[in-house]
Order: sequence, then C-alpha cells, then structure tokens
Amino acid sequence: MAGQVTSQNLDRRVVIGALGIAQILAWGTSFYFPAVFAEPIVRDTGWSLGWVVGGTSIGLLVAGLISPQVGRIIDRHGGRPVMLASSLFFAAGLIGAGLAPALPFYLLTWVLIGIGMGTGLYDAVFAALGRLYGSEARGPITNLTLFGGFASTICWPLSAFMIDHVGWRIACFIYAALHICVALPLQMAVVPRVPAQPASATTHEENSIPAAPGRIENESLIFILLAVVLSISAGIGSIVIVNFLIILQARGVDYVTAVGLGTLFGPAQVGARVVERLFGKNYHPIWTMIASCSLMAAGLIMLSGHFSLLLLIILVYGAGYTAFPESDAAPCR
Repeated sequence: MAGQVTSQNLDRRVVIGALGIAQILAWGTSFYFPAVFAEPIVRDTGWSLGWVVGGTSIGLLVAGLISPQVGRIIDRHGGRPVMLASSLFFAAGLIGAGLAPALPFYLLTWVLIGIGMGTGLYDAVFAALGRLYGSEARGPITNLTLFGGFASTICWPLSAFMIDHVGWRIACFIYAALHICVALPLQMAVVPRVPAQPASATTHEENSIPAAPGRIENESLIFILLAVVLSISAGIGSIVIVNFLIILQARGVDYVTAVGLGTLFGPAQVGARVVERLFGKNYHPIWTMIASCSLMAAGLIMLSGHFSLLLLIILVYGAGYTAFPESDAAPCR
C-alpha cells in the first residue's frame, strides 16, 4: 500500500509547502479571525463584542465534537476527502458570516467554520500526514507547524488592509474565494487518493500490535493532572490570542500599531518551535511544559502591568504559548 500512497512521487517539500499555505489561510480565517474582525463587526452591526468573539468558541466546540469521526474517516479513506471538505466548509462559513443579517445567523455560520476547523486544522492534517507517510511523518508534521506559526503574521495585516479598503463583509468573501481558488486546488494537487483500509486488514494490524506495557504507578492521577494543565493553558492562550489586538488597543495602542505588533507573534511561535526541534530531544518534555507556563505567565504579568516594552511582551508570551504543546514534535493548538 505504501507504493500506492506515494505513487505521485511529489517532493515532500512541495507537499508541506502547499499544505502550509492552506494552514496559514485556515488558521487566519478561524482561530485568528476575531482578533482583527471583531471590532469592525461590532462597530458596523452593534452586536455584543462578547458574542462576536464567542463565535470562535462555537467553532472550537464543533471541531472537538467531530474530531473522533474525522479521525476514523482519515484512517479509513486517507486525508484527501477530509481536507478538501475543510476548504468548502471554511468558504461556506465565511460567506455566511459576510452575509449575516443578525447575530444568531452569524453565530450559526461558526458551526460551518467549526466543521472546517475540525477537518482542516492541525489535528486532521497531522493525522493525514501520518496516514500518508507512516513512521516518517514526524519531520513533515514539524515542518508544517513552521508554516502555521505565521498565520497571524500574514493574516492579521492582510485582514486589516482588506477591512480598511473594502469592509469586513467583502473581506469575508475574499477569504472564502481564497479557500476555493487557492487552498482547495493546492490540497487536491498534493494529497493523493489513498485506497480504503479494508476491515480485515485493520483487524490484522490490530492483532499484530504488541501488547501494551503495564500501567505505571498513579497513571490515572498523572493523566488527570496533565489534562487539567493542558486545558488551563490552552484556555488562557486562546482567550488572550483571540482578544490580543483588543487588549493592546485597551492599553492605548492605536489600531495600526496593534496590528503591526501582532505580526511579531508568528516569529515568536516559529522561533520557539525551532528551538524545541533542535534541542527538545536533549531534555524531558516536562521542562518544555515548565518553560512554557513560565513564559506565558511572565508575558501576562508584564502585559497587565505598566511594562512598556510591548515588543518583548509579545515575544515572551508568543514563545511560551507555542512551546507548550510542541513537546515531542507533536504540536497542537
């Protein structure tokens, strides 16, 4: 089957480059969307800022709910149908948001965007790369995250430029067109069709897997604590990033400067990922977690105080927010 999967003989750099462009667009029009779009939407419609930003929570919830089924589809049919569907759902959701006449309709469009997130962001794409490259997927996965790290750097100023010149609704339509005309063709070109995994073959593979090692002491407690720490960190990180430009403006930074400063978040993310990739094998992942929590806490303390070097705050917080999930080169947002 491996020969069939790689029959198109595409250079992995081409595959990762194409998927990386799609990832920048996917993250920029979902998770990073409210940071720039929220204020213009509120100003134009009078809707509550909390509800406008809350659309992201709906999207994340939907993405989480469909993740198990998405994983099963990828395992059975490969990543191609899922990733192609993501472009269509992103486009449909963005068109709906641009047409939204009322807040409930706007929030409903985040269900479509959420399906796009569940089928087109890191979790789904990592699974697709695993299905495509097997045990050799770690390198492509890590390289792909370097592209994704620049989503805010590229999409925040692009969004601000479009909103300023054509308005937020037209900007949504333009992003929808980019999903159809750019992301969709790129993913079609580099993600090959994978033969369906026969049930009998799956059963045979499961039977050939060696027995799992015995349980470690306090395993349940360790997993509970890890889940709590990951959830708290991800929750705080999501809240701050989604409202990041709004927070900067609340500190007296003008809109243009806030967007400019926000572009530094991407390089901070990528820098942390490069460091983790180069040196992560030399220390236990717990130290990555400790460093991440410390950097995020330091960044938030400086941001809440009177510390004037916003550049340093962004670099510190961005590095911490990204380093946390990057241990073992299996990042997730």
